[in-house]
Amino acid sequence: MLTNAQVKRFCLITPYYKESRDLLDRCLASARAQTGTGSRYELDHILVADGFPQAWLDSAGVRHVRLDRAHGDYGNVARGMAALMAIAEKYDGIAFLDADNWIDPDHVETCLAAAAADPAAAYVIAQRRFARPDGTIMETVIPADMPYAGHVDTNCYFFLPAAFHLLNYWCTIPRELSTHGDMLFFYILKNRIAAAPAITAKRTVNYLCTFEGIYLQQGETPPPGAKPYVDWNRCNDWLNGLSDADLLLVQNLSGLMLTRSIPVAAQ
Repeated sequence: MLTNAQVKRFCLITPYYKESRDLLDRCLASARAQTGTGSRYELDHILVADGFPQAWLDSAGVRHVRLDRAHGDYGNVARGMAALMAIAEKYDGIAFLDADNWIDPDHVETCLAAAAADPAAAYVIAQRRFARPDGTIMETVIPADMPYAGHVDTNCYFFLPAAFHLLNYWCTIPRELSTHGDMLFFYILKNRIAAAPAITAKRTVNYLCTFEGIYLQQGETPPPGAKPYVDWNRCNDWLNGLSDADLLLVQNLSGLMLTRSIPVAAQ
């Protein structure tokens, strides 16, 4: 049995907005089911209400943080605020899980194994699979994960202390760019951390697919409410309207040398 000093402490951060209790219950259950907790590590699940707190979470066995207003940025501020709190509380690692997604029981252990196999890595990229609204898994003909290829989904990150100094950017990326916040954060990590990330050997993240393009490429009928891909041109149009001084400010806030052209210039 490990002593308290030897047991590592990790946290899983879930921002939520107006998701149903069913979705939140599935998310919470997947965190509770993590193998290895207690004897090999401790895992705290932090739920952050982005303006619409659900009182039942106060007695759900999680840490429940309430922000007094919604921020309209796909959970970025809620995610970043909890990450900064976790850093101050000296957690040994920080992971994210959106409210409509869930993780396999061995997700944390798989991430820790990948980190142990690559001691130089400052963070781990877990692999994901797509799921339909009914919870069934899509056997995709296109990659459901694109590790280290220009995009990493927020749910797939497992941050180690060497990457903690960059987590503040979740709070400072301008809201107008938040539709592509995960892509921007990928470039922040790629530009600021020289060592390559550790990548897990298998998929442990279950991502609720709501993009109609994925279903069409699968030859399936998109479910009701499926959305088109978010067009980077919306962000680019906003960048094009900035003055030089405002563009410099956005570069500082986003941690990137953003240009006025597509795609993001990862300089």
